[in-house]
Amino acid sequence: MKHLYLILLSGILLASCKKFIQNQEQKAVISDVTNGLWYVTGYEQNDSNITAAFSGYLFKFDANNTVTGILNTDSVQGEWLVDVNARTITSDFPGAGFPLNLLNETWYVTDSYTDSVSASSTDTVSHTSNFLQLRKQ
Repeated sequence: MKHLYLILLSGILLASCKKFIQNQEQKAVISDVTNGLWYVTGYEQNDSNITAAFSGYLFKFDANNTVTGILNTDSVQGEWLVDVNARTITSDFPGAGFPLNLLNETWYVTDSYTDSVSASSTDTVSHTSNFLQLRKQ
């Protein structure tokens, strides 16, 4: 019985440690993303480069899961969520027009650093393949 108790306790401790590490990773990612402004350095849709559509836009991510797209003096509010375990970032700019509506996806992070992110998505409605690159200003 004592042996079973030790095995259960070990399992609980390992699960707690894993959860703690995941929480720390999540906090680190949120800290990196919410510190500074970001801009699009690349956007391809079905092999068509449409990066120029995002020219002049800056993006401010906040820890409360809001994101603001800023172009000159205009701004549009949206939402974002990060899932470190799934390596995804989901963004949504409700009611936004072109080009911000192109960001309304769940993006699978393919490469990331503290100052840049590359991600891909497949639009579930139009079935377009998208590739996005962001860089911190």
